[in-house]
Amino acid sequence: MTTRPLLRILGFISASAVLGLAAAFIAVMVRPELVARRTAPPASAPAAVQQSPVSIPVVATPASTSTAEVAPRPPGSYAEAVERAAPAVVNIYTARLVTERIKPNAIEELFGDARPRYRQRLERSLGSGVIVDAAGHVITNHHVIDSADLIRAQLADGRIAEARIVGRDPDTDLAVLQLDLQKDLPVMPLGHSDRLRVGDIVLAIGNPVGLSQTVTQGIVSATGRGQLGVATFENFIQTDASINVGNSGGALINTSGELVGINTAVAAKNLGVEGIGFAIPVNLVRGVMSEILTKGRVVRGWIGIVPADVDEADARRYNLPQAGVVVAQLYVGSPAAKAGFEPRDIILTVNGVAVASAQDALTRIANAKPGAKVRIAGLRGSGRFASEVLVTERPRAENET
Repeated sequence: MTTRPLLRILGFISASAVLGLAAAFIAVMVRPELVARRTAPPASAPAAVQQSPVSIPVVATPASTSTAEVAPRPPGSYAEAVERAAPAVVNIYTARLVTERIKPNAIEELFGDARPRYRQRLERSLGSGVIVDAAGHVITNHHVIDSADLIRAQLADGRIAEARIVGRDPDTDLAVLQLDLQKDLPVMPLGHSDRLRVGDIVLAIGNPVGLSQTVTQGIVSATGRGQLGVATFENFIQTDASINVGNSGGALINTSGELVGINTAVAAKNLGVEGIGFAIPVNLVRGVMSEILTKGRVVRGWIGIVPADVDEADARRYNLPQAGVVVAQLYVGSPAAKAGFEPRDIILTVNGVAVASAQDALTRIANAKPGAKVRIAGLRGSGRFASEVLVTERPRAENET
């Protein structure tokens, strides 16, 4: 009588043990890592490697790596670069008096009293500029100060000074101003735009829509951009740093806080796209500024042609083995006309160097000193030609003083 309950208890315990072992076996087969976690040895003891039914290859990594093998990481902040450069970026405010004719109203037109009447209004605009020396010279875009009757600059420290135009160069959309203030001026260090590489980090500093000392960040998207319809000589740095209205004339700097370009918002505006900005390279800026400060103007060579890139039809027609440019326009009485050039001539080389584009040909001729001769070779009709052309000074624009 007493053995039956005991047997039942033993049977229950045995069944539970069997079920527990079965569950544990299934758990080990399905989730072996659970056992590895509970049975892992202390951190101080070497762990034994146990082969599981399904092995996963493990790639060993070295305990230490030399600094030369580790790719450099970008800094977490560019504050030092901004602190070095931003004080030299100024806000430029311009004003001009505009005279406009008043349209006669309906009553005046009805009674024939349509005498012309005029009114004047003050037109204001804003932009940016960069102080480039202790004498108070400021570089900005020509279109920022074009036709201005009054120019004022506000420094980062709040000081306001009037500015006068020292010289301008519409062909590159640059101008040099002189501040009526020459004490304790911050100066922007100049970098080297020819050292820029696509992918380099750049920062744009300016006065977009009146928000002074605004800094945006991007990369160099391309260099040597042209044919944007902004200026005669174009060699822009393209960036995705935001450059908006008011940024024109501001600074594009590298991560060392050095000036590498002068921003121009009008280029992106002409294209009608967002996320693309352009800047005039500082190497070009340096040359223009030097010419203006020493000669009062930029002197360039000119032979009287307007070149254009060879189109696909001309390339097929002449079976061109290399890049070339076509003479799209020829000025009457110009040095090129006197040398026998004709419209539709195709220029292949200037001084023995192949031209890559119309901009390249224009720049090579512009770099020649007035009074020198350039040797130009190319195709005319079904034959070839080679001519020496006397270079004269490029005529100045009407609004260039």
